[in-house]
Amino acid sequence: MDKLQIEGGQRLMGEIAISGAKNAALPILCSALLCAEPMTFTNVPQLRDVATLLALLEQMGVKVEREGNTVTLDASGLSDPVAPYEMVKTMRASILVLGPLAARCGQASVSLPGGCAIGARPVDQHIKGLQLMGAKVDIEHGFIHVSAPRLKGARLITDMVTVTGTETS
Repeated sequence: MDKLQIEGGQRLMGEIAISGAKNAALPILCSALLCAEPMTFTNVPQLRDVATLLALLEQMGVKVEREGNTVTLDASGLSDPVAPYEMVKTMRASILVLGPLAARCGQASVSLPGGCAIGARPVDQHIKGLQLMGAKVDIEHGFIHVSAPRLKGARLITDMVTVTGTETS
């Protein structure tokens, strides 16, 4: 299609609701792992990936309340800094819990994510960022294990394209 031709001669008027973006909502929701105070997020889209992430957070001990497009997360009861394969395999963005868990708990174990229909999406930039911040990272038995008594700021410079890799650092 080379052009879009609109006929009608009537001025456009009205209002529409703009829904939140999934790729913005997922890392923002993971940020709730960083504090022990309840956090409320609005305009959170009602999508499967968001529901999966909320279920993962709940499994870790985060209290999750959802009312329409508003989500309240209370991570004061965070008790299990582990993201098992059963949860991670369904959504690659589950890797986004790795950094906040390491920062808050001093350790984290996140299953390596499964394949992706749109091609390879490695997690090496997440690992590189955490290592630059002082974390010890081991990969064994399909899990990324991070130990970080205290993370420090770092600058990750990369010339490769990364999907969600910069959110960690």
